[in-house]
This record gives sequence, C-alpha cells and structure tokens, in this order.
Amino acid sequence: MTTRKKPVLAVTMGDPAGIGPEIAVKLFASGKAYETSYPIVVGHPEVMLKAIDLVGGAIILNTITDVKDAKFEMGIMNVYDIGGEDVDTIRYGEVSALAGDLAFRSVTTAIDLALKKEVDGTVTGPIHKESINKAGHKFAGHTEIYAHYTGTKKYAMLLVEESFKVIHVSTHVSLRQACDLVKKDRVLEVIHLINNGLKSLKIENPRIGVAGLNPHASDGGLFGTEDAEEILPAIEQARKEGVIVDGPVPPDTLFAMAYGGKYDGCVAMYHDQGHIPFKVIGFNWDQKTKKMKSVKGVNITMGLPIIRTSVDHGTAFEIAGKGIASPDALFHAIEYAEKLTI
Repeated sequence: MTTRKKPVLAVTMGDPAGIGPEIAVKLFASGKAYETSYPIVVGHPEVMLKAIDLVGGAIILNTITDVKDAKFEMGIMNVYDIGGEDVDTIRYGEVSALAGDLAFRSVTTAIDLALKKEVDGTVTGPIHKESINKAGHKFAGHTEIYAHYTGTKKYAMLLVEESFKVIHVSTHVSLRQACDLVKKDRVLEVIHLINNGLKSLKIENPRIGVAGLNPHASDGGLFGTEDAEEILPAIEQARKEGVIVDGPVPPDTLFAMAYGGKYDGCVAMYHDQGHIPFKVIGFNWDQKTKKMKSVKGVNITMGLPIIRTSVDHGTAFEIAGKGIASPDALFHAIEYAEKLTI
C-alpha cells in the first residue's frame, strides 16, 4: 500500500505492566528500528515515556493520531496514540484491568490500521491474558483476537526460529480438549496453512513432518487410535493435493529431525508439544546471572487477511521495570513481518 521502499508496521506496545514497552524502546535505542522497516508503536504515549525513562537514551517521542504524521528518522519513536485514562496507577509486574484494556486496544487499533491499509503489517508485543480478561475482553490470546476482528475462521499459530518452524492444531485449550480437537479436517487444514506459510517465506517446495498425538505415534494402535483414524487420513489427503508431507512421526523424534534439517516445518498436535522444543532452541538461560541471556522466536498467525507477527514470549512480570529484558525477539518479529510484505 505504501510507496516507500520499506514497509510501515504497526508495533503494539503490549501490556504496560510488562516488558513490551521496554523492548520497543530498546529497539529504537539500539538503532535497529529502521533497518528493515518503518515501525510505529501503537499504544499510550505516557506508557512509552515511562519506558524511555527506564531504558535511557536520546529518544524523541512523536505522538500521532494519523500514520501520515509519522517521522521515520533515527532517534524518533512514533507513537500512535490510542487515548485512554491516566496510567499513573499501573505498576510493573501487576495484573490490572487498566493495563489489560490499554494492551487490548493497542491490538485492535493495529488490526484496524492494517485492515484499512494504512500500515503494511502488524507486530505484537506481549499481553497478559488475565489482565485483558479482567478488563472484560474475553479472549484466550492474540491469535483469537486477530481471528475475531478480521473475521477469520481458518487460522493457526506458526512459530519460527531460524530453520525450526512449527505450527499447531490447537493452542490455548486444556490438554483434555486438545486431544478431542485432533480431527482429520483440522489436521488437513493446518497442513495446508503451514505449506502456504512456508511458501510465503520463500521456501518453494516445503517438506513437512506431522507429529503423532500419542507416544510413538500410538505404536500401531497400542497407545490410542487418533494417529491412525484422524492424523494419517489427513496426511494421505494432503499428499493427494500435492503437499510433501510425512507422518504421523513419533513426536519425541520429529522435532530433533526437523531441527537437523529433515523438514522445513512441523505440525504439532497441541500447544506444549510444539512450544517446548521451540523454546529449548530459542530461549537461552544464563545460570550465572539468573536471567535469560537471549529470548528468540517469532510467532506468525497464518490464515489472516493481514500480516501479524509477534514475539513468542510473555510479559515477564518478574523482570518488568528492571531494564534487563532482551529485545531480540521483537527485532526478529519485525524482520519476519518485513519478509511477509515482499
């Protein structure tokens, strides 16, 4: 939509009580903000000023209510003002309805800007699910918010960390519910979503591995029937439709093979099955300092009519306000959003 050489991206501030505003400021303070795109922070100006004071550095805040008024210059952070109440009562690391409402409205504002084509894509900072629900917004997370406000019925979460990519059949539901959601039609739908997603990331002929639900992919029916009755038929149908796909592969070996290069992407059956190997790869804990040395990984919502990438970490309330959060994941999320606009 833009005639600029770089895409304009709406970057939500995340929960004001978490590390979202801090990592956004660090992105600008590092000089990386305008390397691949023109990011505009969507949020509350006072929240971002507080984060600037926390991080330090010579950053000028440019408050706007129209994308046309943005100034994409080194040292300037454009903040699209969502309006709202006085934020003095918000405390780092605390759940609150006010913080949840501001975080939620920054997301819906970014979605609206993208649907109106005033920005080329969106990148989300971390929100706190309890806070947004306390504010009266009954959503399980970002993915569900985006699906609702874009009218999307078929969607899934794709996690990306360098060569390792994994998508999920289900995410924010109980483990008992997740097992019930492993159905042929949904598995087939997600296989196509990751196939299309990998192609959008410039992988021409993606090789996909599909995880089994049960230990050893049920070992010929010894540990359940879902692998043979629901997952395998979806894989066979996808092959007939031209997808290069294997499975069901025992989940305790699939991800190691994918990380080693056998597959371009994996289909996990539920949230933790995919998130645990992903975070083992992308999150780096430093025992000496008792904090994460780096936190990498990007979350891309597939199936939407607009671009949405995100950091794949939470609000980190335990370190919020301490100035030690890593902006690595946010930088990578912006890089991937830029790639998806090409």
